[in-house]
Amino acid sequence: MTSRWKHDRPMSRTAFNERFPDDTACARFLLEKRWPQGFVCPACGGQKAWELATKRFTYECAACDRQTSVTAGTIFHRSHLDLLTWFQAIYAIASHSNGISALQLQVQLGLGSYKTAWLMLQKLRRAMIDPDRSLLEDVVEVDESDIPYRTKGDPIAGGQGRSAVGKLHFIGAIELSPDGHPRRIRLTPLQDFSASSISAFVSGAATPGATILSDGFSAYRSLKGYNHKPKVVGKMAAHMILPWIHRVFANFKRWALGTYHGVRKPHLQRYLEEFVFRWNRRRHMKSSFDMLFRLAAALPHAGYRQFVDQY
Repeated sequence: MTSRWKHDRPMSRTAFNERFPDDTACARFLLEKRWPQGFVCPACGGQKAWELATKRFTYECAACDRQTSVTAGTIFHRSHLDLLTWFQAIYAIASHSNGISALQLQVQLGLGSYKTAWLMLQKLRRAMIDPDRSLLEDVVEVDESDIPYRTKGDPIAGGQGRSAVGKLHFIGAIELSPDGHPRRIRLTPLQDFSASSISAFVSGAATPGATILSDGFSAYRSLKGYNHKPKVVGKMAAHMILPWIHRVFANFKRWALGTYHGVRKPHLQRYLEEFVFRWNRRRHMKSSFDMLFRLAAALPHAGYRQFVDQY
């Protein structure tokens, strides 16, 4: 077996506890990640500051007297939870290969309410998309799929084909190496099966000039700037001609049903983003904590209402 197929292991709980024993260790880590070359005042750019004894993890600029918390401008800002709890949440989410529900997170962290755990999870899911990620390259399989959505009762039986009855549609792409091995994926909800919707997804997922493999659906004919190679399904099952993207679809559905017991319509985007994060780092679990932390720390504060309003 070559190293291509090796999976590294996530950081152990013992190693995590040694690395982050308390709030102070977490604040020092955050400080180093935000300002690798030393503190920089966000107001004047000054590089000399004093840590205040009266305000935890807060620095006062020697040039302009601006006081800046190490959490200011990050996902941790204005949170009533301590930094160690946030770090523990990131560790729990990053180290669980199959994901973790808000109820499980509440139990593991000993949080006082489900609402708090749900909000933490939503904030960290929001951080799972790297704004600097590169587009898929080389050969890219693209297809659409669907999953029955949950209501307050049981899931509804979906309609047939591209019918929207009781189903949530989404579209996906998987990058293949020149020798046919799967690499990265992209998934996003699909509002309709128009050529414009499908072209918008492909242009946002794959680099121009890439070879696009599709099932020959007419909407793909409008693709511009790609080497489109349709594989007409006919009587052959789609998973036979586009095996890798259909394996991704199958894994996503099994994961969504197993971890979250189904998908509710307002949450589909977040679930897809989380699955993409986990798939793309499935062989790099050791670095998942640092990656999720980096992405989370770069996001500004968002309150409960901002997430509820999205739904």
